[in-house]
Amino acid sequence: MAEISVAMAASHAPGLTGWFDKAPEADKRTVRAAYAEIRDALVESRTDVLLIIANDHIANSKVSDYPDFTFGMAERHRGPDEWFKPWLRVPDYEIPGRPDVADVLYQSVKDLAPRVRAVPENLRYDDNISVPVTMAEVASTGIAVVPLLQNCTVPPVPDERVCYSLGQAIGDAVRDRLPDGLRVGLLGSGGLSHEPGGPRYLEIDEKFDRWWLDLLVDGDHERVLSEATFEAMERAGSGGTAELLSWIVVMGAIGPRPCRNLGYAAVDQWRCGFGAVRWELP
Repeated sequence: MAEISVAMAASHAPGLTGWFDKAPEADKRTVRAAYAEIRDALVESRTDVLLIIANDHIANSKVSDYPDFTFGMAERHRGPDEWFKPWLRVPDYEIPGRPDVADVLYQSVKDLAPRVRAVPENLRYDDNISVPVTMAEVASTGIAVVPLLQNCTVPPVPDERVCYSLGQAIGDAVRDRLPDGLRVGLLGSGGLSHEPGGPRYLEIDEKFDRWWLDLLVDGDHERVLSEATFEAMERAGSGGTAELLSWIVVMGAIGPRPCRNLGYAAVDQWRCGFGAVRWELP
């Protein structure tokens, strides 16, 4: 059977690349160190395939026909999409895909949410995939990527328990349906608190962010699901903070366990709280 080699999550705010220099040096060091550890963990864990769970910013589907989860099935993943280049300011990248792995995972979860799709062509990637791929230098590792883009904004949004259940199914599929010896890494991409385009666009809810990170460090997943609900995320920043549902997918795949906080920064100029964690696997 295959194995989950590493499980992590991190913010993907466009400010981390497009407006990185606006932050104090100490905060820049925090972000660099967190993403450096993510890259090192991928290499040291001998990960073959990295499943990146991230939100879609309404770039790949119409609002009137919006999937809850979209698996990227392309042979090669290329980004960033042209429209997002001016404000992301990241170099072009091209990363191998694993459509065979993506198809197994898709088939395993396609009936667990109302709208799950698999897309054979290259998806439009903005900061959701481009920031973690760039900051963790994934292209230089040779690790293949399977993108899983999720709906965090268009009602009805799959809530925390739907996302956790989907993560459980992904974990089962990795262990029971993928080839023996394959090592699959998990990375939740999104959050922390932010409200893009809303009245609190320039605000970061640092109290919520630190509470969320402390919850995850404790490792009590039932408490996370009971208290860190979609509604609680919306109160911390409507239309943005719920990107943390991608972290909950990872949590479902690995089961209750503590994690380590890799660092936190609240930089107003980035328009989003930054945080990263790594879960302790056996």
